[in-house]
Amino acid sequence: MVSSYLRFEPDAAFGVIASNSNVLWLPPATSSSTSAGQVIVGALESVMVWDIKKGEKVHKWNEVDIKAEVSCIAKRGDDVFAVGYSDGSIRVWDAKTGTIIVSFNGHKSAVSVMKFDPSGTRLASGSRDSNIIVWDLISEVGLYRLRSHKDQITGLEFKGWASEDSEMALDGDNNTSNWLISTSKDGLIKLWDLATQHCIETHVAHRGECWALAVNGEICMTAGGESELKVWKFNVENGDLNRLQPQGILLRQSKERAAGLAFHPSAPFLACHGADRAVEVWRMRSAEEVKKSVNRKRRRRKEKLVAKGDDANEEQILEEIREDDVTEIYVPLVVIRTPARVRSIDWAFTTPDLQKKDSLQVVVSLSSNCIELYTLTVPEQIKKSTPPPEYNRLYALDFPGHRTDVRSLVLSSDDTMLASASNGSLKVWNVKTTNCIRTFECGYALCSAFLPGDSILVVGTKSGQIEMFDVASSALLDTIDAHDGALWSLQVNPDGKGLVTGGADKSVKFWNFRIVQDEVPGTRRTIPRMRLQHTRTLELTDDVLSVRQSQDGKYIAVALLDNTIKVFFIDTLKFFLNLYGHKLPVLSMDISHDSKLLISCSADKNIKIWGLDFGDCHRSIFAHQDSIMAIQFEPNSHHFFSASKDRLVKYWDGDKFENIQKLEGHLSEVWAIAVANSGEFVVSASHDRSIRIWQQTDDPIFLEEEREKELEELYESTLVNALDGPEQGGEKENDEVTTAAGKQTVETLVAGERIVEALDLGVADLELLEDHEILKRKNPNVAPPSRSAVFVALDNIAAERYVLDVVEKIKASQLQDALLLLPFEKVLSLLRFINIWAEKGWNITLASRILFFLIRLYHRQIIGNEIMRPMLSSVRKHLREAIQQQKDELGYNIAGLKYIRREYDQGHTKEFLDEEEQKKEEERSLKKRVFTTI
Repeated sequence: MVSSYLRFEPDAAFGVIASNSNVLWLPPATSSSTSAGQVIVGALESVMVWDIKKGEKVHKWNEVDIKAEVSCIAKRGDDVFAVGYSDGSIRVWDAKTGTIIVSFNGHKSAVSVMKFDPSGTRLASGSRDSNIIVWDLISEVGLYRLRSHKDQITGLEFKGWASEDSEMALDGDNNTSNWLISTSKDGLIKLWDLATQHCIETHVAHRGECWALAVNGEICMTAGGESELKVWKFNVENGDLNRLQPQGILLRQSKERAAGLAFHPSAPFLACHGADRAVEVWRMRSAEEVKKSVNRKRRRRKEKLVAKGDDANEEQILEEIREDDVTEIYVPLVVIRTPARVRSIDWAFTTPDLQKKDSLQVVVSLSSNCIELYTLTVPEQIKKSTPPPEYNRLYALDFPGHRTDVRSLVLSSDDTMLASASNGSLKVWNVKTTNCIRTFECGYALCSAFLPGDSILVVGTKSGQIEMFDVASSALLDTIDAHDGALWSLQVNPDGKGLVTGGADKSVKFWNFRIVQDEVPGTRRTIPRMRLQHTRTLELTDDVLSVRQSQDGKYIAVALLDNTIKVFFIDTLKFFLNLYGHKLPVLSMDISHDSKLLISCSADKNIKIWGLDFGDCHRSIFAHQDSIMAIQFEPNSHHFFSASKDRLVKYWDGDKFENIQKLEGHLSEVWAIAVANSGEFVVSASHDRSIRIWQQTDDPIFLEEEREKELEELYESTLVNALDGPEQGGEKENDEVTTAAGKQTVETLVAGERIVEALDLGVADLELLEDHEILKRKNPNVAPPSRSAVFVALDNIAAERYVLDVVEKIKASQLQDALLLLPFEKVLSLLRFINIWAEKGWNITLASRILFFLIRLYHRQIIGNEIMRPMLSSVRKHLREAIQQQKDELGYNIAGLKYIRREYDQGHTKEFLDEEEQKKEEERSLKKRVFTTI
């Protein structure tokens, strides 16, 4: 009988507050809300919405099929968000329902920047593949691909809309030129005319790379690799001259490269951050302040020249000190120092507790997996002698995650609590709710364990200390100097009466638990406390990396830095076995429940399975593509889990030496794993700061089916790469700036196959019915034809209706890529059905879209085929009639909407506004808080 195993599926992922994407601020929904605002940020493959004041997770946007990391986020209003991923895909989310509105897939690498146009109907995305794609959110297609940059796109901004009024959509006055400004790491800033889809201006923005772009009205600002910001002025009505004109350069205090720029949406301030631990805030002076400053400088300059005896040249002074100098307009205000490197910033505004006009708030996402909100108090009048304004950290979102990598995981005996230890912090989590219930400060943790009773945690640190924590009271009980070097491994004895530790001082130490009575200071009362008593020491010849005891209490295995494993008798500490075979040090090992097998994993990427009876190696498995960091048996079985730096957790059968399942989900190296004592789930921790729970399901696994799935996935990936290969190769030789926006994926391949199958069935059915009509004219009593079983099962559906249903089920964003897979023979069949749809008036919008795309794609073949002329003439006739009918309906509806709008304006528009009445209404709306005097 074929052995079957139960599948492990991803159940929960937690511990990540913010990953590598940008951060966005959302104000509270209402002024009466107790929330101080929300922060939207990418957390690996999910998008997290955090309440910055409460430190709680409000929403989590994620789909099961999303495996790529979130790379950037853009928002349209407060309810629609575009999320770019590291695999080049884009998904537009509805914030209210937490669902995906539309998905796009056109980039070949990670999306680096996105921007909505002011009307919110188009989205521009830039990627690391140096391409810019403009997407239409209404028709759900990619309009075109702009190719001119030679490196990653770092900034995008739409410009040139004269009006954002909704009436524009009704009147059709959208005739103004549309412009797109882009920057890239190639150091260039480009201006695109979206009407002609061509780059009309290219300027060298910086000597090196250009890292950021920000636009405020007609002013553009770019940040380069050096410590300077360049100011540009955008002028549409500049005729034949450059529409982008450099205005000057601002020097930052930091010498690191700038990474982000953000203009305040309603106040004259600019925030800039680099690749260091600082955020620089700049202030934009008003015209009056600039004029006063320039006059004062000119006067002082003139006085100095007169004092020196030089003739004060008025023209020279006016030329050197000008009012349009950017250093006069933009002046540094304050530098906010952060505890870790800044990853992204955004302005926070309109919070209910800080509504003062002289206060500013900046939300900062840090590389240490935390988000902070800083507030600045800006005086009304800023003079030269005024000191920099003070800033305070108002809120910090750091509780639900570690600042550094988790190096150790351990579960309580009842599997309800999970302890994760890292450099500087030890956290206890509720496994069921994934909430952090305790946080302790500790040293550089390397290993940890729950003591019997699950009330005390012990942690081994890099400095060689054992730290004991009480979970209930959240207190540090004791710190013991156990080893002279790093304490790499510890394990509680199987009998629960002590523990064993191994360290870099070439020794293994045995400890017993004992209860001592500690006196309470100032009283005669005593409190029992747990203490560790050192009993024995086993001296070895090299550093100890891992220690494990057998469940029967008979053997202790010690992994040394010399690549060997030595097994001793626990009672006498006499040498028993020497297990050698690894080529690099053993990083982790475990002994089975029946004390018969020992498994070891090493930096040489191999897992070895040893027999503890004779010390023979049962099997050596090349298990991972990188160093294997942790390995552990499943309780009461010979199945085990391994975790590696190749981002995988693997499930193995220790008796048949076969890989059962690969647990894919982590985006970086996996450092530690912990298997539940019940065997129902396994927990893993990674360098990506995430802790993931993999739950056992009732779904059985058959190894042959798993191998077939792997081969199918490999074939599909090679097939997609083969389809994209000629396009990629052509891009190097093709100098066209504008190309089609599209990318072949597995979904588009499947959609293309469905269209081909439907066309084959439909054409065969049409020919069958035509033959039957011919026979019916000769013999009216002829029997009806036997149609395909597919049509019979669908209640004798018509062939044209069946083909239309298949095409309608394909997503609009995947339709064009699916049509690219059709051979020309199938294109002719599809045109035949389009003619039928146009004649019957079925889904004219979809029929027109398919027809126009096919004609553009196969124009030469179509005009060279004279047989198609009658059919194309019929399509043109029927389609024009159907489109004219829809045009008349749309015109009637638009006229009705304009009439309703005029009627509404007449009854709801006030021609005159009473100022006193408005003030009274505002005072009535304010809710005053009454404090009771006690």
